[in-house]
Amino acid sequence: MKKISILLVDDHVVVRQGLKALLNAELDFEVVAEAENGQQAVSLAREKMPEVVVMDIAMPQMNGHMATRQILKVHPSARILVLSTYTNDECVTELLRAGAKGYLMKQTASNELCDAIRKVRLGNQYLSPTLARRLNSQRAGAFLNGISDASRDLTVREIEVLKLIADGLSNREIAVVLDISIKTVEKHRQGTMNKLDIHEVAGLTRYALSKGLVPAKTAIPA
Repeated sequence: MKKISILLVDDHVVVRQGLKALLNAELDFEVVAEAENGQQAVSLAREKMPEVVVMDIAMPQMNGHMATRQILKVHPSARILVLSTYTNDECVTELLRAGAKGYLMKQTASNELCDAIRKVRLGNQYLSPTLARRLNSQRAGAFLNGISDASRDLTVREIEVLKLIADGLSNREIAVVLDISIKTVEKHRQGTMNKLDIHEVAGLTRYALSKGLVPAKTAIPA
């Protein structure tokens, strides 16, 4: 029987060890690599070509959102399954828009993880039941359409740029992540500042944090 190859990505070694023990106890799973940050995850995904990547969000050097985008560039067939303590609506939908096939709460991972891996590996979406109920609510519908009520005047691209600014990225780094020119980044950055009437990075970061557009741990005020 061919086993499902899995890459574990989490900056806490104890968490990785626990997940590895849980997964290796399944006859159809094989943990082929472990990464402690997003940059390492992208490199290992390119090298090992795992079928499923179990991805944390808040990590040093490169967070899970950026790592998800980069992994899908170098290994488009990978299935990303997010496993995180961050479960607000914006955070969940942000990762789903970035290409993740599933999203689990760490609190319930021991009961759901194996089933979720098997489902996303087949190309199906999997959400923890609590998250699925929330995202099917009327309020979540606004998020899935792309913009929260507080940021409705911003375009989808402006929101993407705002999130990356709050993550501490330079214009050049944002251009690489979004695969657009630096001039285009500057245009979206200026448009965001004008619409919000906020004209410094620290203010944009505080705004993104206040609206839940980025997890607090990953935002880097400047």
